[in-house]
Amino acid sequence: MLTPMTPEQLVVAAALAEDAPWGDLTSEALLPPEAVATALLRAREPGVLAGTAAARAAFEQAAALSGGTLDVLDLHPDGTRFAAGDVLGRVRGTARGVLRAERTALNLLQHLSGVATTTAAFVEAVAGTGARVVDTRKTTPGLRTLERAAVRAGGGHNHRRTLSDAVLVKDNHLAVLLAAGLDVTTALRGVRAQVPHTTAVEVEVDRLDQLEAVLAADVDVVLLDNFTLADLAAGVALVRARSRALVEASGGVRLDTVGAIAATGVDLVSVGALTQNARTLDLGLDVEVETGPGTAPAADRGV
Repeated sequence: MLTPMTPEQLVVAAALAEDAPWGDLTSEALLPPEAVATALLRAREPGVLAGTAAARAAFEQAAALSGGTLDVLDLHPDGTRFAAGDVLGRVRGTARGVLRAERTALNLLQHLSGVATTTAAFVEAVAGTGARVVDTRKTTPGLRTLERAAVRAGGGHNHRRTLSDAVLVKDNHLAVLLAAGLDVTTALRGVRAQVPHTTAVEVEVDRLDQLEAVLAADVDVVLLDNFTLADLAAGVALVRARSRALVEASGGVRLDTVGAIAATGVDLVSVGALTQNARTLDLGLDVEVETGPGTAPAADRGV
């Protein structure tokens, strides 16, 4: 029986096919098949590591495609905090495989470590408030599972993964209901009757006067979108007085504002910037290629 591929393996397979659809022409023409390479993954700046499963998959798949073997050694786990200059892992094997995987592995490590590092900064900014920093569905198409894992590596938490996982009634849903002349409370109670009892029901509001009708439907989470700090605090107080629902804040959350938002008493702060605006980190591979008796000098490869 074939073992299903992991999300990381699937992403890497597509990325390697995109990067070298008919092989690595340069390495295959230049390097003898028996050449062996050792590469050190080195940080050029501080951050939080994420994407190691994808990097490992890239090296393993590239080695197989190149007809060689490869060992990933001493690779630090996701969530590791590092300083500039730290060696985060080592890989040794067929040079053609190492070089074929290099860009795919680095691209994923740099991007996902950027997500983890950005998340860690937001988590630190809300420390002591009791609020959780959570991600959103504003992810790179095809990379959602990997980016959500990177959020966790940075100390954050995940929101619903897909449209199929939970009910989240947003402003556009409510606008359609109101335009059709339907009662919001009755409609939300109808939702509760249709979905399994294990399904969470969350409703987004953008004004305080919308809360009464939503709370009357006994929802699980109320999302206060683009509220001022004063209205957030008032919304939290109203929900606490009327319901056991969790309170989530969202909308344009930045690193310099998330602490004050969390201090209003909300349970959750959802931040699209964790995955949408994260800067890639500067990580590199220092490669040595062994062709026989001698060893080529280390090279910092960046293309």
